[in-house]
Amino acid sequence: MSYLDKVLQPGETVLHRARLSWTIYLPGLLLLIIAIGAYLVSTALAPRQVVWQLIVLAIIGIPALIMLLRAWFDRWITEFAVTNFRIIYKRGFIRRHTIEMNMDKVESVDVDQSLLGRLLNYGDVTVRGVGTGLEPIHSVSDPLTFRSRVNTR
Repeated sequence: MSYLDKVLQPGETVLHRARLSWTIYLPGLLLLIIAIGAYLVSTALAPRQVVWQLIVLAIIGIPALIMLLRAWFDRWITEFAVTNFRIIYKRGFIRRHTIEMNMDKVESVDVDQSLLGRLLNYGDVTVRGVGTGLEPIHSVSDPLTFRSRVNTR
């Protein structure tokens, strides 16, 4: 059961759930492609040097796998939701960080998207409220739908 399902109040319904964009995997995937390319080049240049080929693969491939694992973990532990009463943001596994803002306190929702963000449908969302606001939430998938759900409450 997700954190969002646990904290819903009686009569509260989820209007929209958002996730971190799949693009957080791109740096790890790029490094993994470089690792595979370096391995293939090393096998072509020195076909009998299997130990060195594996060392090259490990030096570049292990950090790539760590980056991919961290991106998966970050995506797994981060939850956003817009309900009919509030906006909920949760991050963390053992040490949890949550922010909730009542809908009547929301002044505006800002969306920042780069050109790549527009093409791949992700962006940064900042919810501004009376007095304070939520910290910017980076790499949110489909940020325009998130904003429209907040504005059409």
